[in-house]
Amino acid sequence: MYDRFNRKVNYLRISVTDRCNLRCSYCMPAEGIKLLRHEDILTFDEIAAFTETAVKYGVEKVRITGGEPLVRKGIVNLVGMIAGISGIKDLSMTTNGVLLKGYAANLKDAGLQRINISLDTTDPENYARITRGGNINEVFEGIEAARIAGLVPVKINCVIEKSEEEPDAKMVDRFCRENGLEVRYILRMDLANGYFSTVVGGSGGDCQSCNRLRLTASGKLKPCLFNDLEFDIRKMPYDEAIEKAVGHKPESGSSNITGNFYNIGG
Repeated sequence: MYDRFNRKVNYLRISVTDRCNLRCSYCMPAEGIKLLRHEDILTFDEIAAFTETAVKYGVEKVRITGGEPLVRKGIVNLVGMIAGISGIKDLSMTTNGVLLKGYAANLKDAGLQRINISLDTTDPENYARITRGGNINEVFEGIEAARIAGLVPVKINCVIEKSEEEPDAKMVDRFCRENGLEVRYILRMDLANGYFSTVVGGSGGDCQSCNRLRLTASGKLKPCLFNDLEFDIRKMPYDEAIEKAVGHKPESGSSNITGNFYNIGG
């Protein structure tokens, strides 16, 4: 399917939860957030049914995000449900990696093809500071488990302040080169002020070629991360929500004052 700017929209990012086991300083306030009620979060059946409709409209690529998707109970089952939808060519997940050691093999068996892992430094103290208490060794174990399971290529998402030449970013680059991993540098974004840029080593942030729709954990379909526009898939037929989202997809991002990274998926 094509939007009004002739961009082919074939990528669906699905946030399955607003919950996370870390409190990264650029993503979530230290005191935490007001969580969605369980009844407000889409069920697996709803997610799978919507995804099946989206595939009929041309979606070929699906990424599962959060929050932290691995804290969603039964997440492996959802991966299997989505993997079973004919027409999906690329099924991936973004995770902080903390719980990945215990899930990697089962995720692969369920049909997950590859994984992105967030890692902004390889220094244990800096990692604990950025994540407000995270244990970097758990992430290293998760990365190794993903490699062994065959969730490749394993890509590392590294958030930077200004440049990939920053000390922590250079640590991550060295770690990736030594371990056969791919790194993507993501300049720290600001939803409310509309500050974003193209991902170094990836395609995100390039409005001219944006091919994405985003489904939040509460069922809001968003045509753009940096825009407040959304369509509630619980209040309208799935096909109508998709057509409206694609038809109203803006030419470029502006700002988002109603959403946050932890409930949209970044």
